Amino acid sequence: MSRILLAEKGREMAAALLEGLQRAGHDVEHIADGAAALDRILRSPPALTVLDTALPRIGGLRVLEQVRSHSDHPIIVLTARTREADRLRGLDLGADDYVCKPFSSREVVARVNTVLRRHAQRQCAAMASPSVAFGGSSHSVRIEGRLLALTGRELNLLQALSREPGRVFSRSALLEAAFPDALDVNERAVDGHIKNLRRKLAAASPSHDWIRSIYGVGFAFEERPA
Repeated sequence: MSRILLAEKGREMAAALLEGLQRAGHDVEHIADGAAALDRILRSPPALTVLDTALPRIGGLRVLEQVRSHSDHPIIVLTARTREADRLRGLDLGADDYVCKPFSSREVVARVNTVLRRHAQRQCAAMASPSVAFGGSSHSVRIEGRLLALTGRELNLLQALSREPGRVFSRSALLEAAFPDALDVNERAVDGHIKNLRRKLAAASPSHDWIRSIYGVGFAFEERPA
């Protein structure tokens, strides 16, 4: 059982999500106000927060921004906004997933379970031997013991992605994480480097897709399931 905070202002939607999450075995607390949700998260972070962007007093994205300076617990953002820029804004602020309204409660429950599982895998990966081993100043990398020869930029991308398995990076967030000082790398170049990196990863370890593409959003590094 995981302790879930449901921060959603709509009564009917909150009731449906509450029922679905409880049926899935989670302990759920519902808060309909952004300021109260922020206070509760900072005082006692839950296992995961489901966060509506349109909360009163403090909006959901502002809550997300404040929380990320104190806690890295998983957060799934719910929004009625469907523009790509709005989705990327949430991901750039540190959301683990993004669900656009309208949606079914079953979809949200499935995403909650998936994000919780990835977060647990990320924590285990931090304690255990990593799948990816970087070799000093060399551009050589080992993926599960298999050697890869990468370019400097491919190396930077793999380092940025593998530090946070399961996190979805938008292209702009990946640019900032992998190339903070490079003026000649843009989002289109990131796509090219990712394509080459995925090809090399597939050649060394063909049975697992190490970098997951999320259409219109970005990329995430996926640890092999235990």
